[in-house]
Amino acid sequence: MKREGAPLEGMPREGFLKISLPEQARLSANDRVALIRKGNEFFNAGRIEDAKKIFITTRYGDGLARIGDYYVGKQDPLEALRMYWIAPAPQKRERLVEKAAGVVRTWMMEGLGKNGENTTGRSKSAG
Repeated sequence: MKREGAPLEGMPREGFLKISLPEQARLSANDRVALIRKGNEFFNAGRIEDAKKIFITTRYGDGLARIGDYYVGKQDPLEALRMYWIAPAPQKRERLVEKAAGVVRTWMMEGLGKNGENTTGRSKSAG
């Protein structure tokens, strides 16, 4: 039975969005450059998952940000956020977070009447 007042009790400690990275591969500068070029070729050819693997392995921030942009275009904001977080691309990440906050804010306001009354038909204490 679910306890009242503990809506996040079952949430994993690390959250729902995995943003940790595997251990960084030991690459020479030449190998890293060659892999990044290959990743760019994959990206340009539409082989996004292959490019993503290479960009994560090499920790290529610009490529990861472009992968994030791709996911935004595909209406997958959680994967975009993950890529922006890993990149790191703080401005793009913050834009996504602000957009999500705006959506939640709108949902909350739609649930309130003109006088601040709950119009959802649910009690405020209901989960």
